[in-house]
Amino acid sequence: MSWGDENSTFVVVVNDEEQYSIWPDYKAIPAGWREAGKSGKKDECLQWIDEVWTDMRPLSLRKAMAESAAADRVTNS
Repeated sequence: MSWGDENSTFVVVVNDEEQYSIWPDYKAIPAGWREAGKSGKKDECLQWIDEVWTDMRPLSLRKAMAESAAADRVTNS
């Protein structure tokens, strides 16, 4: 089993910033990552990530931008 082996099974993992990746199912998931609920062949997992990860900005950036926009609305009211 290896990253390039088409018969390897992977799990989709996600971190606290809601960034996605794949990880071989036979290896322990690294600290800071957790299973996202999808496993399968590499191509299947990557396709699933393409479908669900629609906003690639890290969560902290999205929150900061939302807070800034809210502050602007209050200032401009």
